[in-house]
Amino acid sequence: MTDGHTITIHKSGRHVRAVRDGQVLAESDRPLELRETGCPVRYYIPAEDVRLDLLTPSGTHTVCPYKGTASYWSLPDAADLVWAYPDPEPGVAELKDHYCFYDTEVS
Repeated sequence: MTDGHTITIHKSGRHVRAVRDGQVLAESDRPLELRETGCPVRYYIPAEDVRLDLLTPSGTHTVCPYKGTASYWSLPDAADLVWAYPDPEPGVAELKDHYCFYDTEVS
């Protein structure tokens, strides 16, 4: 990126879980680790490791000039808890079919 903004994505072997009120929403040993200038490290979990049956699509969408347009999912008591980039920008294409949670446990 020419403006000093960088994004790096690496396959991680770390164990990542997303839990809310004792319910495991996602668990994976193969997340993508995303590091972005000015942001905390985020783990993007493959769709196969996410309990999509527990999540409801939200009408919320946000736009990142580097990653693309994000779509969000919610729980009944937690709006927009999860997001993904269904059609990510070419430079971060590996984010497709991966979900990110605001709260994750990493080990």
